[in-house]
Amino acid sequence: MNGFDASIVALIARHSSTSLTINYAIGALAGLYMAKGLILIGALWWIWFSRDNHKPWRREVVIATFASGLVALVLGRGLAYFLPFRLRPRFNPESHFAIPAGAKADEVLRTWSSFPSDHAMIWMAVAMGIFVVWKRAGIAAIAYTAVFICLPRVYLGLHYPTDIIAGAVLGIAITWLMTRDRIRPAISQPVLRLFDRYPGPSGAFAFVVCFELVSQFDEVRQIAQHLLKLHAN
Repeated sequence: MNGFDASIVALIARHSSTSLTINYAIGALAGLYMAKGLILIGALWWIWFSRDNHKPWRREVVIATFASGLVALVLGRGLAYFLPFRLRPRFNPESHFAIPAGAKADEVLRTWSSFPSDHAMIWMAVAMGIFVVWKRAGIAAIAYTAVFICLPRVYLGLHYPTDIIAGAVLGIAITWLMTRDRIRPAISQPVLRLFDRYPGPSGAFAFVVCFELVSQFDEVRQIAQHLLKLHAN
């Protein structure tokens, strides 16, 4: 563990609240889908349906942003799998992390590498897409992601600060790249043509994609794990 991470972990150990109510609240915040990204997805829908002279461009950015979130999800979990395994601070005895009283976490995370934070990657990617279209709302979205999505995961010992920083930088970079003029139309135009030709099915499919992105495909992952167990047996 580097000195920067060690200093933040030590700071949390010294100053984490002894109030069960506060710690339960932070734990709940870290687990709520609404707090994770539902509000950010709602902002993208707001942009999609807003009346604006630049609506075609804005819709292109929205589609590219959703694509960036999906890329961030796949890339984040791929990096966590292929990079050297990093035990999360709350499970690492060498970090001397003092788990806030009353805070809980899924034990399955013990087997998931901490670096980089896929939460930071996905939701900073989405927040960056909002920023590309709508600067003031984008700044608020980035701040919201940092405070309500990223910081609780550090406080609860689910990630080191560098996990969050690396994930945030990667997520922002992905959206910045995929919303460039040379790349964005190739991603968005086929989708826009589908919406023009099949608005009903396209809207329904978009709703499902949004739901899965908010849940970070947890149900899909659980189904895949059960199928693998059945196959193994």
